[in-house]
Amino acid sequence: MSYSIDEVHYLIAHNADITCHLATRSFAPRDALTDATYLREHLGEYGRAAMELGRARHTAARKQLPADWIVCHESAQQATPLPVARVRAARLARTLGPDARIHDITCSIGTEGHALVAAGLQYLGSDLDPSRVIMARHNLGATFPTANAANKPQTVWGFHIADARHPATIPGAADAIIADPARRHQGRRITNPDELLPPLATIIATYPRTPMAIKCAPGIDFTGWDGLVSLVSVDGGVKEACLYSPALADGLHREAVIIRDGTMDILTDRDDPGADTLVGEPGTYIIDPDGAVIRAGLVRHYAHRENLWFLDERIAYLTGDRIPAGMSGFPYIETVPLKKLRSVLRDHDCGSVEILVRGVDVDPDRLRQKLRLAGSRPMAVVCTRIGRSGVALVCEARVVGEPPVGQPVP
Repeated sequence: MSYSIDEVHYLIAHNADITCHLATRSFAPRDALTDATYLREHLGEYGRAAMELGRARHTAARKQLPADWIVCHESAQQATPLPVARVRAARLARTLGPDARIHDITCSIGTEGHALVAAGLQYLGSDLDPSRVIMARHNLGATFPTANAANKPQTVWGFHIADARHPATIPGAADAIIADPARRHQGRRITNPDELLPPLATIIATYPRTPMAIKCAPGIDFTGWDGLVSLVSVDGGVKEACLYSPALADGLHREAVIIRDGTMDILTDRDDPGADTLVGEPGTYIIDPDGAVIRAGLVRHYAHRENLWFLDERIAYLTGDRIPAGMSGFPYIETVPLKKLRSVLRDHDCGSVEILVRGVDVDPDRLRQKLRLAGSRPMAVVCTRIGRSGVALVCEARVVGEPPVGQPVP
């Protein structure tokens, strides 16, 4: 559950003391009762809120948010990783100029605000949840205590309690809008833009002439969007698809931003896809491209850049004689029919296996049970389709290539 407004004010007023108490707790599942009892004994009726804060900060730390922020469990789970927000802030500063005013109409705890203010942009946050507005105001005030001082630029424009469907500003007051509509409904992930909460069409109609950046789930159907669709991954996991209006797009339509180990690699539809789709026999390694590249539809561009080729032009597995920097790959051994996989793995003394599937109807968990491996050698299997045949590419265990090469995350 989230906090009451009274609990938020208490957590803010006693943040330093509570942080000291939280530092003594593990917040491991096995210690939940002990931790809750300790906090209740020391903080009374606010012990529950402190317990939630401690757990939420563990989640927020994985997204690189400041350690002293006031966050609730749900907002920490939903928060954009800070490196992703910084990439967005850099685009807005580049396309709009360093003095642009950005209205974050679903500000939550202030993650986007942190990145925007750090980039020198002016920021206004609004949210329907009063407790989150209070948390965001505190978090940004604590992180940038001099942002609104008399001798500093007015970078934090303000905060409002407001529904995203009812603007908290007059038309034209902001140079761009950031929105993060709800991506789930009754536990189901939303893929249709018209089912977002609020729907994409409603956001556009509410701010008709304002450029916008709309954060969506990676699986959103973005075929009708006429601006830029930017797919962003962090350490191999695709975090979002951000829809940018044409005014913010730099003339691009598709982009993959790959963030690994503090570096950023960007691939766009402006990069060369090569004259032909190269298809051939397996090389030294089998490569599974980053999910952002796949979802952005830029696998051909990536293959051309990295001197890789396809096993089948319809399937997003690549192969080549080296592993691209920042990626991992699977040393290739042989290709076998799926029905012979068990006996082949037994011949290789396989004891554990990583299973990748694309293009064939194979359930990895059920396949692993059927294999009944008893050997000692870790291996990998890529189940896929080449031509009309479903096959298994038998490989050595995953190996990691050279460290990522790219520009630092802003």
